[in-house]
Amino acid sequence: MSALVLIGPSGAGKTTVGRRLADRLWVDFADTDQLVEAESGQSVGELFATRGEAAFRAAERRAAAAALAGAADQAVVIALGGGAPMDSATAQAMTTAQATSAATVVFLDVSEAVALRRVGAGAVRPLLAASPRQSWRALMAKRRPVYETLADVTINVDRLSPDQAADAIAQAIVKGDQ
Repeated sequence: MSALVLIGPSGAGKTTVGRRLADRLWVDFADTDQLVEAESGQSVGELFATRGEAAFRAAERRAAAAALAGAADQAVVIALGGGAPMDSATAQAMTTAQATSAATVVFLDVSEAVALRRVGAGAVRPLLAASPRQSWRALMAKRRPVYETLADVTINVDRLSPDQAADAIAQAIVKGDQ
């Protein structure tokens, strides 16, 4: 295993599950939102507000590329932002990594009800802030086909704790290696 790349919508638990999975596998963890925040010196919400979505997406693209490039040298669990797979360069980087067995992409699938309960009012989720339910539905209508196409493994996390989700991913990856 070089990289396990977690994709999915806001509220799927990519960061929480990713950290626990990395701990179980004794590997590094990278979160593209945190990488963007470190690079920009701003929170994701502040970056959206001050520089706009295009600036955020460009920084996210760089963060994803750096995390995927780092996977060539060492094993890592990478949590991508929900919109990152929609970027053609990021999607191509994942596909290339998959083709060379440098990455396995895991789609953390979650229902609308569970996701919205987890993200709350969307204060730190700029694309959900105005109307969380309608925004989430619209985003998923566009994103689900991309997530499903990119995924090597899909795990529905609705009824799983973060620890259970990490265990399910680890088990699915072991099965895939056999």
